[in-house]
Amino acid sequence: MQSHELLRDVFKDGSPKQIADDMGLSLSMIYKWGEATGETGSGTPNPLDRIEALIQSTQDQRLLQWICEKAGGFFIRNPKHVHAHPDFLIPATNTIIQEFADLLSVVACAAADNHINNAEAADIRERWEQLKSVTEGFVHCCEEGNFSRLKREAEEAASKKAS
Repeated sequence: MQSHELLRDVFKDGSPKQIADDMGLSLSMIYKWGEATGETGSGTPNPLDRIEALIQSTQDQRLLQWICEKAGGFFIRNPKHVHAHPDFLIPATNTIIQEFADLLSVVACAAADNHINNAEAADIRERWEQLKSVTEGFVHCCEEGNFSRLKREAEEAASKKAS
């Protein structure tokens, strides 16, 4: 779906006039966002297109994380799609369990004195984000039948243990 198509759908369910009022913009500007831009369209580059361009320009994932946090969620990058045999399901499952155990360890250490300071909260957040990312990658691989990334990570973990 193109950004202008999404905005058109949003405008059907909401009030473009209210959006214009809330954002301090003209109603015509809001409607222009719902039109295609470029050679075939007369629309205006909309905020979604501009966000996409900013992310592509900077390649900075913090922009996505910030947007998701403002919407009450979080951003997790999808793994790359390469098909492989699912031989590494058990090591991948063990990785998730280990990540969860690491998170619990950080939480337990931080809470041992019945107080969690800012640095401890930041450590907990970091471990939580790592756990979410590893788990989302695993779930995505399960859905797609793509376990090559999991295989690579298992091999890297095994080589680190051997070192």
